[in-house]
Amino acid sequence: MRTETAFVFACLSLAACADRAVPTAPDAARIAAVGPVAAITRQFPAEDPGPPLYTILEPQFVLHTEEWAAIIFVRNPACVPGGFNLLQVVNVPAAFGCPATVSGHVTYKNGAPPIDPAPLHVLMQGNGAVPIWFVAWPELELALADNLLTTVEILAMGSLRVGTASQFEMTQHPGAVRPQGTGNGKIELVARGSLLDGTSFFVQVREMGLDQVSVLRHVAIEFR
Repeated sequence: MRTETAFVFACLSLAACADRAVPTAPDAARIAAVGPVAAITRQFPAEDPGPPLYTILEPQFVLHTEEWAAIIFVRNPACVPGGFNLLQVVNVPAAFGCPATVSGHVTYKNGAPPIDPAPLHVLMQGNGAVPIWFVAWPELELALADNLLTTVEILAMGSLRVGTASQFEMTQHPGAVRPQGTGNGKIELVARGSLLDGTSFFVQVREMGLDQVSVLRHVAIEFR
């Protein structure tokens, strides 16, 4: 996702982070003594519980064409609190209690937050069944007008089409640690699967930041 803090896995997922605003003594000592070292990669969920969010969705990052929008659930949608505003994106620690539908890794240049503000690279791959809900873009756009969107609201939409991606992969290079700075990251996403009625679907997204402005360069949502 475009929100770089959404992928700050380690500090959001470890209880110890709530009580510290500076690196731990070993990390601080290492950085002071030797400076930046080789990149640090953490696997999730093996070493980290993963993203502290339910969907790939945020106010300024809605995957849509002129006809359709896709809401990708990186955690089981049945576990999402019905009253939670998905546009808030992050829900700590509640999100960690929901089963993840993806796995992957996150790579930091020097270390997890607060050492680095964001990772260098994030990879998410589906665990075999990634829920994706499709709704007509005009209907969703209208629902977004009040800056509030819940799963209950989506389930009530007349255009809703529920699907599952058997293939899913998303890579992100957050802008915060790139030479161009925050807002100049990159996202590549592709998903393939089928709807409940057997119709197959294909989703492809390419987002790139330019001059600190996020731009959806390419979005394809196709039913076949």
